[in-house]
Amino acid sequence: MKRRIAVVGAGYAGLAAAMELARAGAAVTVYEANRIAGGRARRVEYRDSVIDNGQHILLGAYTDTLRLIREVGTEDALARFPLRLEMRSRSALGEGHRFSLGAPRWPAPLHAAAALLTARGLTWRERMAAIRFALALRRRGFRAGAATVGELTAAQPAHVREWLWEPLAIAALNTPAAEADAQVFANVLRDSVFRSRADSDLLLPRRDLSSLLPDAALEWLGRRGTTLRLGTRVMAIAQEPQAWSVRIASGADRYDAVVCAVAPFQLDAVLPRHPALAPLRAGVGSLRHEPITTVYLQYDISVRLPFPMIGLSGGHVQWVFDRETLSGSRGLLAAVISASGAHSALPPDVLATLAHREVAAALGTLPAPRWTKVITEKRATFACTPGAFRPGVGTALPGLFIAGDYIASDYPATLESAVRSGIAAAREALQSAEPT
Repeated sequence: MKRRIAVVGAGYAGLAAAMELARAGAAVTVYEANRIAGGRARRVEYRDSVIDNGQHILLGAYTDTLRLIREVGTEDALARFPLRLEMRSRSALGEGHRFSLGAPRWPAPLHAAAALLTARGLTWRERMAAIRFALALRRRGFRAGAATVGELTAAQPAHVREWLWEPLAIAALNTPAAEADAQVFANVLRDSVFRSRADSDLLLPRRDLSSLLPDAALEWLGRRGTTLRLGTRVMAIAQEPQAWSVRIASGADRYDAVVCAVAPFQLDAVLPRHPALAPLRAGVGSLRHEPITTVYLQYDISVRLPFPMIGLSGGHVQWVFDRETLSGSRGLLAAVISASGAHSALPPDVLATLAHREVAAALGTLPAPRWTKVITEKRATFACTPGAFRPGVGTALPGLFIAGDYIASDYPATLESAVRSGIAAAREALQSAEPT
């Protein structure tokens, strides 16, 4: 008899779990409250345009996510670029100050050393300081302890912190460098820079985030007999003798095991009210969250960036994505503001105006945009700080598992963290589930 396993949530973690379960021959049912899969990385339709609820990049080191993308046949939806960083500033360094580095196609870590040695915008002394920092971290086995990224990089020259380490930290961890977990940051550097050259490649989506993996994963699952219940909100997960039940508005279904792959702030509403789960509830409840705001700027003219993703310094906007180059949406830019800050109190129209001005100041004269759209995921990621609570996929109740980008991992809250947690939860569920 097939093991019956429910997956609650069709974000990247839930879909990775469902695919792993279906691959093993389980009878899988996927529940998702929204009608569009993808969770906090999904498609949004606005003014006859297809945009996303946020911008995501992948690294060549994201092996599990890339494996699933290849398996469902959407690898052509990613544009791959060698390691490159483009930054422009309106700070005290002066209007129009620029920093850039690009890695040659050499073996790791020589490619990264060459990128730092030839970086524009830094003095020779600053370049060597960055290289010495990276090599010292490698000699320590990438052990950073309980420090923050700010503490880890405190001895680096100010320009190196401003142009290199702090932008990388905010991009990877969505947490200000002064608070961000240095060990997680070191893990990202280890895997993306020092393992192989291809691991440091930047992979930028050419399509919306739902079509990158979720849509194709649903088709893949459907072909294998998975029951898909989109637009179906789970009211509660309950433990029964010899089984688990998933309760929805129309009733309840019984399963041998359940993988709960909802966001951490949604977990309390669906978990059983069991004393053994109190520590999990308290730990997840202690997590702080950080927002990500995307300001879409639609211009009536063609707008091309020098690279599909560039960084800005000295204002609110931190990153700008060239949606015209990536997806063919003429004149569309996506300006990203990571983590919390003064911008959080601004009305959307004011924030859109500021974003337009900052982008125009960095790129040159631009006309007023035809339309703007501000999308804020208020709890886009957990705040990746030292000591943040990150549970494993197992719970105190046999047959109940959790998955998501907040699960214990070497990485911060990324698509790769979500996918890895889903795979791990599915494997444990398969081991635990006995046919009822």
